[in-house]
Amino acid sequence: MQNKVLSLLAAMTVLLTGCMSLGTPFEGDVHVITIRAVYPQGFDVHAGASVSIKGISNSSVYALTTGEDGLVSTNVPNGIYSISVQERSGNHLFNGRLDKVVVSGENLTVDVDLFHSVAGKLVIKELYCGGCPKLPEEGTYQSDQYLIVHNNDQYTTYLDGLCLGTLSPYNSTTANPWTDAQGNLPDFAPVIQAIWRVGGTGNSFPLEPGADAVICLRGAINHAAQYPLSVNLNKPGYFVCYNPVYFPNPTYHPAPGDQITEDHYLEVVIKTGQANAYTLSINSPTVILFRPEEGTDIHDYVALPEHLIQVPGSSIDRVVSIPLDWIIDGMEVFNGGSSNNRKRLHSLIDSGAVSLSETFKGHSLMRNIDPEATRQMGFEVLSDTNNSTLDFYEREVQSLHE
Repeated sequence: MQNKVLSLLAAMTVLLTGCMSLGTPFEGDVHVITIRAVYPQGFDVHAGASVSIKGISNSSVYALTTGEDGLVSTNVPNGIYSISVQERSGNHLFNGRLDKVVVSGENLTVDVDLFHSVAGKLVIKELYCGGCPKLPEEGTYQSDQYLIVHNNDQYTTYLDGLCLGTLSPYNSTTANPWTDAQGNLPDFAPVIQAIWRVGGTGNSFPLEPGADAVICLRGAINHAAQYPLSVNLNKPGYFVCYNPVYFPNPTYHPAPGDQITEDHYLEVVIKTGQANAYTLSINSPTVILFRPEEGTDIHDYVALPEHLIQVPGSSIDRVVSIPLDWIIDGMEVFNGGSSNNRKRLHSLIDSGAVSLSETFKGHSLMRNIDPEATRQMGFEVLSDTNNSTLDFYEREVQSLHE
């Protein structure tokens, strides 16, 4: 059967306008799928976009490149696929994604709308959310979540006024109430539970080119003192999400350690949830960094009722609708133990997702280094394609582990 199919592929190579990398051998009926990259208004169609087709119902993986007409075709067996298209030209990024594309019984042509964005100055370098074992004690630990922000630009930037949040729904395997009947995401980011903000006067917290800033999402203490597989988050210069009025649970938000100064406590701009501890999914969060557009105060913005939206199907939960063009960087995390993940972050911000394979192992999600850009710039430059599938990898040990 395999030889027969391979012969069929050889006969049909004229259909291909790009290169292809196959995963598992074909099984069952084979059909031609054609991907059309649809560029935003004002941008010409051209060759060179990278196309990834990943089997959801099988383990097939295909890597292709579009031709001058923006098209590429290949042969796939019947199945359900996730398709992403990505291109970078200088600082200009084009990304698009389609999930759950069904190939069944006939050839198929699909259009993938590309969204244009510009590579950011500040990027998320690492997210540690999944916890670790309590060894040598029994049990697991998750009070040590952190985020590292990196300056990917050649100029000093300031963290003052930087905001962060997580999106609704909390987990990637939960039904997404924000998608429409066609599965499209809204043109805003639904930030749930709270918005955190770095303080300062505007130039209080400079971040040099290639430098990092650690934001402790939970306790800014030395967790490793009791649990050696955890991390020490009591370090000078670290920031922390700490507000005992809104989030009084001392298990997740203990008083910061002696190395953390009060000016590094993030402000709660608004709390819309009911929890006594800030909730970030341990297996599949979506995290964004953002700033209001010039001339807009975030406190004034959240005070307007039209910017607070009830979560569909809930009588309690509300979100803050954050405009997509405010978002500096964002990353989508999928549950690596499930095949039923759903996108929550618009493809304009992140057209892919990075998977966390297991929780409570001390694993973190780390952004790849761009070696050529790093060589040219003389400081660490990280990959930024607005596609977490390409930009991130799962690290076996947290980078802050000592």
